[in-house]
Amino acid sequence: MSMRVLKPGMLSSFQDEGRIGHQPLGVSVVGAMDQRAHRLANILAGNLTDCASLEITLTGPALQFTEACCIAICGADLSPTLNGKPVAMNRPLVIRAQDELQFGARRHGTRAYLAVHGGFAIPEVLGSQSTYLRSHFGGWQGRALKRGDEIPLRRPLKETGLDGGALETLAQSLWSIKLYLPSIIAGSTRARIRLIKSVQWDEFTPDSREALVNEPFRISPDSERMGYRLQGPDILMTKPRQMISEATTFGTIQVPAGGQPIVLMADRQTTGGYPKIAYVATVDLPLLAQMGPGDRVQFELVSLEAAQALDASRIRAFHDLEQALAPLRTLLLNH
Repeated sequence: MSMRVLKPGMLSSFQDEGRIGHQPLGVSVVGAMDQRAHRLANILAGNLTDCASLEITLTGPALQFTEACCIAICGADLSPTLNGKPVAMNRPLVIRAQDELQFGARRHGTRAYLAVHGGFAIPEVLGSQSTYLRSHFGGWQGRALKRGDEIPLRRPLKETGLDGGALETLAQSLWSIKLYLPSIIAGSTRARIRLIKSVQWDEFTPDSREALVNEPFRISPDSERMGYRLQGPDILMTKPRQMISEATTFGTIQVPAGGQPIVLMADRQTTGGYPKIAYVATVDLPLLAQMGPGDRVQFELVSLEAAQALDASRIRAFHDLEQALAPLRTLLLNH
């Protein structure tokens, strides 16, 4: 009852919604970089609870399943194939024993998410299955996958009484379920990432504030899950300021003395003392997470109220999708 790693890929690690509530103890939240794709994959695999998904970065792994199960792949299109044949993304897929799932050329995006019905049987650390790579805990042995790893599954599809025909019937039944994914959760792209002003916004020079929302930036090669360094116009304060460290959030844009902004991402530190010019709106964090080194990014401002309304729409859309997919969960629970 496992998923065997034939090839690990560039960086494949288990992530969920993160390790919530432990920042006062100095424990980073971590979790999936693209929470939208992570949650969508879980819903499409028939999971109502937050099970860890496998976050796959740029170059995907080769995986073999020892038993039948149901999976879903969302996020970046890394050309997934099953036994050498292309498979659909954003759909529940039935996997047979000994099937091999592989990933190929990157078509778009940076991170794909593989969820399995019932979840992976990996331990929780402080209430989360997320891998914290820097501190070497959580996920699978606190690290990225390696060749030869065998990851147990919590709920493979029952083999007793099921022949190939029964599995094919299940696969066809799942395929016939109609899915409507509104744009707010379908992963559509937009030209600009939306920002909310920070309380320190007015302490930056007018030219810097204008540059942030009017000039393009590039994501530096020195960027990863902890933070994206941006290359572009210098963002400067009207006068130097010493700050007491404050709690950080996913999407905080800090500005070191050198003037090149850093967007804090999933593996951000728990506190930071650099001035903050803005925050990425939660609804657009997945768009940023699907960008990578060398990608061009531009920003625009929105009000806090508009950002909250967008986030509320996202939450409603996921709730509606969960309700609409009740037949999918029933089919899987009966197998």
